[in-house]
Amino acid sequence: MDLTPDPLVVQLRKALRTGLAGVPVRMELHGAPVADGAGGPARAVLDGLGAADFERPASAGGLGLGLTAGVLVSEELGRAACGNPYRADALAADLGGPAGAALAGLEALPAGTGVTATARAGGWELTGTVTVDDAGPGPLLVAVRAGGEPVLVAVPRGATGVRVEAGCWPPVVRFEATPVAGADLVGRLDDSPAGPLARARLRQAAYLLGVAGGAYRIAVRYAGFRRQFDTRLRDLPAVSFPLARAGVALRATSAAVYRGAWLVDSDAERDQVGGAPVMALATAAETARDVVRVCMQSCGVRAMTAELGLHRYFRLAAAESTRYGDPAALWRLVGAARLDEARRTAAAGTGHGVAVAAGGAR
Repeated sequence: MDLTPDPLVVQLRKALRTGLAGVPVRMELHGAPVADGAGGPARAVLDGLGAADFERPASAGGLGLGLTAGVLVSEELGRAACGNPYRADALAADLGGPAGAALAGLEALPAGTGVTATARAGGWELTGTVTVDDAGPGPLLVAVRAGGEPVLVAVPRGATGVRVEAGCWPPVVRFEATPVAGADLVGRLDDSPAGPLARARLRQAAYLLGVAGGAYRIAVRYAGFRRQFDTRLRDLPAVSFPLARAGVALRATSAAVYRGAWLVDSDAERDQVGGAPVMALATAAETARDVVRVCMQSCGVRAMTAELGLHRYFRLAAAESTRYGDPAALWRLVGAARLDEARRTAAAGTGHGVAVAAGGAR
C-alpha cells in the first residue's frame, strides 16, 4: 500500500469539502440532526461533482476510481455532519438495484433478523420493524434473511403493509405481512471479501470516521481559544491528554479503513483481505463513540448547545455506529474468521492441526 498522498484524491477531497461547506446545517437541539436520503441537500453537491461515477468502472462509463473514492466521499459527508445519500445508491449500483432507494434493516446484520421473511408462493411475506435511511418517497432496499442467508429485496413505499414513521430519528419502517416477489430480490449480501456487503461496510466505516473527525476538529479549535484558570483549555492536561489519545485513535482508524479499501481495489486474494472490512467498521464504530464522547466532555456544557454544533455529531455517532450491525457482533465475526484461518493454516502445515486449533478455541 502506497502511503504517498495521491494528487487526485487530494483534489477530490478539497472539492468535496468546498461543496459540503455550503450545505445548510441543522443546529436545532431537537429533531433530526441531518436531512438524509435522496432529497437531502448533500445530494445536490454529490450530483454536481458526479460522485455517482467515481466508483463505476470505466467500461461502464464511469471514472473507475475504485472504492477508495467512495470511502473518501463517505468520510467527507460524515466530517460535515451531512446526511448520507451516497451509501444507498452505491450499494444499489453494486447489486444492480434501483437508484434513489433507501436502505432499511442493515442494523440487524450479520444476523439479518430485523425483518422476518416467511416463504409464500412466488416469494415471501415481510414482518418486522427496522430503521430506514430516508423517510421520503422512493423504493426501499430491505435487508432480510431468506433461505438461510441475508439478501436485499426491493419494496415499493406503497406496498401492502408498509408504514414509515418519520416522527422519530432515525425513522423506522414497519412491515405487516408485506408481499415480496422473487423478482424483487436485488442480490445476496454474502461475506465475500470484496463483495457488495464488504464494500458497503467500508463506506459506512469511512462515514463514522468522518463523524469522529468532524467532532474532533470542533473540539480542538474550541479548546485552543477557550480559557479556564487563566490558560487555554488545550494546555490543561485533563483536556489535552484525552484529545491527544483521540487523535491517535483517528489516525489508526483511518489507516484501517483506507487499507481495507485498498485491498478491495487491488483485487487482493481472499486470505489477504480477510476480515479487513468488518474490522474497519467495528473499529470505526467504537472510535466514533469514544472520540465524540471525549470531544463533548472537552467542550463542557457548550457541547450540548447550538453554539458549537457538537450535539449533531453526538447524535450521529449514536445512531450510525450500529447502522450496519452492532460492533460486538462485528468483532465476533472477526474472531470467527481468525479462528477459521488458524485452523486452515494448521491443517495445511501438519495435516492434523484442525483438532488442535479447535481444542484451543474451547
